[in-house]
Amino acid sequence: MSGIFEINAVVRGETGKGASRRLRHEGKIPAVIYGGAKNRKPQSLTIEVREMIKALENEAFYSHVLSVIIGDKTEQAILMDLQRHPATGFPTHADFERVTKSTIVHKRVPLHFLNEEGVIKAGGKVLHAASEVEVTCKVGDLPEFIAVDVAGLTVGTVIHLAELKLPKGVTLIELQKGADHDAPVVSIVKATGGDVEEAAE
Repeated sequence: MSGIFEINAVVRGETGKGASRRLRHEGKIPAVIYGGAKNRKPQSLTIEVREMIKALENEAFYSHVLSVIIGDKTEQAILMDLQRHPATGFPTHADFERVTKSTIVHKRVPLHFLNEEGVIKAGGKVLHAASEVEVTCKVGDLPEFIAVDVAGLTVGTVIHLAELKLPKGVTLIELQKGADHDAPVVSIVKATGGDVEEAAE
């Protein structure tokens, strides 16, 4: 994980559904930042929706340490939850957790599937059983994504969670629950006639 993202926020005095609705009409969204030292209280914030949308265009924003700038203070945090409008997909609320490099976090990380073209050319079809996995690690070890290389895989091959190559210090939460939670991540099946024609096009 590298780099720091910045997001500007303003302390929010009013809370509740009515206040949140007014904020959204003004092109802003409510947010909250919590965690940190035991005596730190949650703080209600307001963020410009345009700035949030721009930040969310970068996949790394979801797993990076963020600098949340609140007035003349800066908090190090990660995005823990994001609510979106069911119709437009626009963000409607964000939760941030204060962190240090040694903070242990549970976070969903996307999977990036590599070299699928070779499988398709060989007459196979790649079926994704998962698009992300939940990991736990120190925030300083949190990866932007986990790569799944399918180069050279043949029809009938299945990659499970336990076979993923994880960065040092990163653990899959599902595998902590026992061997019976070693779910498939991706499988290679024989392409049908339609799949072959589509690949050729």
